[in-house]
Amino acid sequence: MIRVVLVDDQTLVRSGIRGLLNLTDDIRVVAEAADGAEAPGVVAAARPDLILLDVRMPQCSGVQLLQAHGSMWPPAILLTTFDDDDALLAGMRAGAKGFLLKDISLERLADGIRAVAAGGTLFRPGLSERTRDAFALAQPPAPLTERLTARETEILALMAAGLNNAEIAAALGPTEGTIKNHVSNILAKLGVRDRVRAVLRGLELSYI
Repeated sequence: MIRVVLVDDQTLVRSGIRGLLNLTDDIRVVAEAADGAEAPGVVAAARPDLILLDVRMPQCSGVQLLQAHGSMWPPAILLTTFDDDDALLAGMRAGAKGFLLKDISLERLADGIRAVAAGGTLFRPGLSERTRDAFALAQPPAPLTERLTARETEILALMAAGLNNAEIAAALGPTEGTIKNHVSNILAKLGVRDRVRAVLRGLELSYI
């Protein structure tokens, strides 16, 4: 069971998301916070597997919460009612693992939660050209010293789709350890330190 803490200042939104997720067999909202000020205590008490964070809330936004607590928290997905490039960029910098619109289907929301809880990321569907360009300017990458192989390019595309190492191994055939080695090589070649930046760098270089 994936245990989720939901942080949103709108009661109806929390109720709706909780009700939808209760229709799944493997995801449950175990605690809720009505604003950013309540969230740290709720997360500490509930010890969830994942956090759903509203981007814009009174007192403390979802991005501000990640900036202050993200390194100590489980993976977080930012939720918003509109496609906000500035919030997406700030969220990526703060360490968010995903970014979803609130009006998505239950299937998309549940699949996104499962992917991030398993170690994946969820950025590509909402990643606009302007956001990618802004992130590239804010985070100058190291020079590319060696091109990705065909297999590494294939793995990078699956990383962009939110698959973790085990899921990539199941899709392509090699062992999970082999995929982990490929991912390490991808990060080294692209001059980045994590999967999110690898995906962004891959988009910039037209590997994806």
